[in-house]
Amino acid sequence: MSDSPIILGYDPETLRERIDADAAASRLEEIERFRSLAALNEQVALLRMLGRLDEAFEKAQAALRQSRFTGSREDSLAARVRRAQVEQYQGKLDTALNELTSCVEEAVAHEWGELAGFSLQHRGKVLAELDRLDEALEDFERALKYRESDGIPADATNSTKFAIRAVRAKLEGTSTEEIDEPITTIDN
Repeated sequence: MSDSPIILGYDPETLRERIDADAAASRLEEIERFRSLAALNEQVALLRMLGRLDEAFEKAQAALRQSRFTGSREDSLAARVRRAQVEQYQGKLDTALNELTSCVEEAVAHEWGELAGFSLQHRGKVLAELDRLDEALEDFERALKYRESDGIPADATNSTKFAIRAVRAKLEGTSTEEIDEPITTIDN
């Protein structure tokens, strides 16, 4: 397993990951033969970040099916969030937004704080892409509260703080170029 970081930071305009494509491809090659839910979820993320969106969607569908048969409801919800991320990258913003809204509602209703933060983070990214910046900021701020109260690792909360700073800069009409970028894990 390579020690090279895959995610190098985030683009302050799109909020998408800036990656080391070689490290991502190497990691994908290491895990592509595995079929566990964790491996499928990681494959979805790697394929999405590498721009291999049709393959990412197929893996996301497989992960969702597997989570429904063998996983918990929380696993299924997380798989739905990952599938919605792929749909966002495919340009299916309305579909992604609807799915993520459903995920947020389910996570909040069941008091799954970590999943609520995860769902809100990614719905915020879709809202930002739709240029609904006030709503995106609200989602990122709510995501941060869930993530901090649930004791989520700093790498995940840092990516949320970065998104908040980037969206606030856009709302204020200031440059996003000087925003410090966090180094984060693959499953931000």
